[in-house]
Amino acid sequence: MIFYRQNLTDNQLLDLYKKILKPRLIEEKMLILIRQGKVSKWFSGIGQEAIAVGVTAILDESEYVLPMHRNLGVFTTRNIPLHRLFSQWQGKASGFTKGRDRSFHFGTQEYKIIGMISHLGPQLGIADGIALANKLQDNKKITAVFTGEGATSEGDFHEALNIAAVWKLPVMFIIENNGYGLSTPTNEQYACKNLADKGTGYGMESHIIDGNNILEVYDKLAKLKAEMQQNPRPVLLEFKTFRMRGHEEASGTKYVPKELMDEWAAKDPVANYRNYLIEIGVLTTELDEQYHEEIKYEIDENLALANAEPEIVPTYEGELEDVYKPYEHEEVNPDSVSQNIRFIDAIRNSLNQSMQQHRNLIIMGQDIAEYGGAFKITDGFVEFFGKDRVRNTPICESAVVSTAMGLSVNGYKAIVEMQFADFVSTGFNPIVNLLAKSHYRWGEKADVVVRMPCGGGTQAGPFHSQTNEAWFTKTPGLKVVYPAFPYDAKGLLNASINDPNPVLFFEHKLLYRSVYQDVPTDYYTIPLGKAALLKEGKKITIIAFGATVHWALETLNKNPDIEADLIDLRTLQPLDNETIFASVKKTGKAIIYQEDTLFGGIASDISALIMEKCFEYLDGPVKRVASLESPIPFTKALEDQFLPRNRFEKELLDLLAY
Repeated sequence: MIFYRQNLTDNQLLDLYKKILKPRLIEEKMLILIRQGKVSKWFSGIGQEAIAVGVTAILDESEYVLPMHRNLGVFTTRNIPLHRLFSQWQGKASGFTKGRDRSFHFGTQEYKIIGMISHLGPQLGIADGIALANKLQDNKKITAVFTGEGATSEGDFHEALNIAAVWKLPVMFIIENNGYGLSTPTNEQYACKNLADKGTGYGMESHIIDGNNILEVYDKLAKLKAEMQQNPRPVLLEFKTFRMRGHEEASGTKYVPKELMDEWAAKDPVANYRNYLIEIGVLTTELDEQYHEEIKYEIDENLALANAEPEIVPTYEGELEDVYKPYEHEEVNPDSVSQNIRFIDAIRNSLNQSMQQHRNLIIMGQDIAEYGGAFKITDGFVEFFGKDRVRNTPICESAVVSTAMGLSVNGYKAIVEMQFADFVSTGFNPIVNLLAKSHYRWGEKADVVVRMPCGGGTQAGPFHSQTNEAWFTKTPGLKVVYPAFPYDAKGLLNASINDPNPVLFFEHKLLYRSVYQDVPTDYYTIPLGKAALLKEGKKITIIAFGATVHWALETLNKNPDIEADLIDLRTLQPLDNETIFASVKKTGKAIIYQEDTLFGGIASDISALIMEKCFEYLDGPVKRVASLESPIPFTKALEDQFLPRNRFEKELLDLLAY
């Protein structure tokens, strides 16, 4: 291994040595603690320290870095107090996740580190969002994100690189090519010669770097950073290295040929750099021993602090309070001036006024810029707000959602428009595993609204007509809003954008141009989690949302003698249990009306809640009315049969007669 010091001073050379020595000595201590049963799991970065340290060393403390689970050198180079890391690994309160997630699955805004989730790929998109925020501010900051050679096979990798290339985002994409994805060797993971070659397909500059040579890593990245500051662009960097221990300690390395282990052992980044410094007279044996003693003392001292910390005592309140970021709804009441507009106009009006209200709000989606979106809701927005804030995206829902999370991390608000709610399936992972869990895991908000044009009745077939709210009402950490009227749509969307928690905002396409209402022209908000009582009666409670509210009103208008409470839920998560229970206790009967298919829909949960909380008040079974248990078809006759609209009246009358 050949080292070139370039123009680095002796002190800089020694500083880099201390930086790669520290994670090595911590790891050696951790391996002892694992054998003693004092640490539950460990992902070793032994042999890869030069990459984590070199990357982090060239970044300013204000620049974000997104590491993986074997990048201890990132955390130590950012000088995180060791007792906090040790507490994190022991699941104690002084760690970063309050015992809710393990090892390196955490982030910290204090140190500008954004940790991974086990699905790996989404963090690449987060880096895009962070870099986009930096570029919009023109602050010359660079973002570095790590991944392994295994994760380069994930769709998120390709989506994130494509977005970064198209938008010219200043991101260093770091691939640690360490030979194996758990036990799968590289020749079974990809067919190209080098992973850096993949950059060419995205029009992206790429480099191959010796990941075990700290001076090569530091020098090349320092120069690249300076260039990226002057000419913002993404760079793909493949670091050749090797994982000297198992994927995690329990898995071992028996699948690795001995000669390969010996070859890479001779390339040890710490030992070789130490020998080089001694050869050129910058490091002495005595000074090396001093560094070892100082770091080992720091490790032992901080371990004692972590060991002395009591175990976490769980409470129901503590766990549930952290699922969402605390937020006090800001009530903004409308004035008396109103205009009779359509549902779609109310959505457009909300977006327009919210973009003026929040200068840090970015809207992203397919064809939403000059074209104005599939439904023309953002038509004209580019002329008013500019393309920096109204952004066409490639067709890559997963990375776009992750990018929205990155914007949130770096001080922005984001709205993602799914062209159709059906297409959210390709962005499902970052919504339910990243946005939903971030605040609970490590206290980081996800200030993202995902707009979901949904629903049947337009003969659009199985891929453009689903109402898939139940995919998300099940996931703690998400809020789900589903208005039925223009007035509610505007006020609830404004409130959703204000809320720092992730919101899935469902907009029924059939209502876009068919429902009119007087809507205040000025900005106003409606609190999430509050249902609306549209009609009052003593005989039965009808619970509906979205298009079924209008279908229920049709039925009641056709049968004026039915004395019914009609509840429009408006928000599905959080659910307004208070309004539901009060009504059912009054009427004694309940029927829940949803457009989604029956099994597993939110109607099932509402039914169970009513049975649990209102059983003694019931005078009949709780009924659910929903669409057929099939995908939604295209032909009108089949779609009419699929939807519950023609079955509701009979079910309602049967329950009244029970």
